Amino acid sequence: MWVMNGAAINRIFAVSVFYVAIWMFYPVQIVTAQVDRVADPNWVTPRTVDGQPDLQGLWGNKTITPTERPDSAQGSAFLTDEEMAAAGRQRRESLQAQDDAPARRTTAGGQLGAYGSYWLDGGDSVLSTGQTSLVVDPPDGRAPIKQWALEARAYSLANEGDHYRYMSTLDRCLSRGVPGSMLPAAYNNTHRIVQTPNHVVLQHEMIHDLRIIPLSDHAHVNDRIGLWMGDARAHWDGDVLVVETKNFHNRGWFATSGAGRRLKGIPTSGAMHLTERYERVSETTIMWTVTITDPNVYTRPWTISMPLTAEPDYVVYEYACHEGNYAIPNMLAG
Repeated sequence: MWVMNGAAINRIFAVSVFYVAIWMFYPVQIVTAQVDRVADPNWVTPRTVDGQPDLQGLWGNKTITPTERPDSAQGSAFLTDEEMAAAGRQRRESLQAQDDAPARRTTAGGQLGAYGSYWLDGGDSVLSTGQTSLVVDPPDGRAPIKQWALEARAYSLANEGDHYRYMSTLDRCLSRGVPGSMLPAAYNNTHRIVQTPNHVVLQHEMIHDLRIIPLSDHAHVNDRIGLWMGDARAHWDGDVLVVETKNFHNRGWFATSGAGRRLKGIPTSGAMHLTERYERVSETTIMWTVTITDPNVYTRPWTISMPLTAEPDYVVYEYACHEGNYAIPNMLAG
């Protein structure tokens, strides 16, 4: 039998600690670089009447920043101010050209087209942090998805007209899940935060999903119970709200919108565990970060981070989805 001596074991332990330290430190570096661009150094977090940090209000995250880093970013984690301005101009010019184009007739068998940009609200600028992707860890800005999950995604998207189970849960008006409800889409990118002494409530505009999260350390529900939005508990780490969520089932998708690109259609599993952090860094900005751990679907934990921007004058209208939703039976009938 092969046996390592004590020196070899010590070397392996030291190397392991080094790489764990690098993995843990890298997201901190990235988030610090993000915050430096949007934080107010003189900001003092306000308090609710019961003394908690006040995160309440309407917060939006519409953006043209992609979920994963595109090849065009050439490996850069952040854009310069000039590149940020240029990306915004290009987006606005593209939308204007789209709206100015003459109406096209649809030929037999052709696509019916989609909404004009004036019906949408996906934003015309990159995130105020200048990051080139929502994914901030791993360093390449791409989610570490296992091959089986990519194949399951491809199968669902190729067969979504054959069975409702292969369709997006957004199309089915069920839920965008967590963290899917927080990810930017083409419209309805606003989130309402309400606090009580014992709970934090997040209302997501799209599908009007509601997360009522207890500020408590009491046990989660039984592991055999899987939920669309998971079972969440929250606590304060100084002025930072930390939300731990588990008890998901395997019927959801990580992302349901086309804005999720490669993540649209990636399945969830009962092993998924999320750690979210909400940190208010100025009057108009909350930094939201979520670390995803799911050994069934991903090769390692990974992290998404982005600013949420205050939208106090925004009006949230009813999001009616199931009512008059003939799309699903029509697509299946086709």
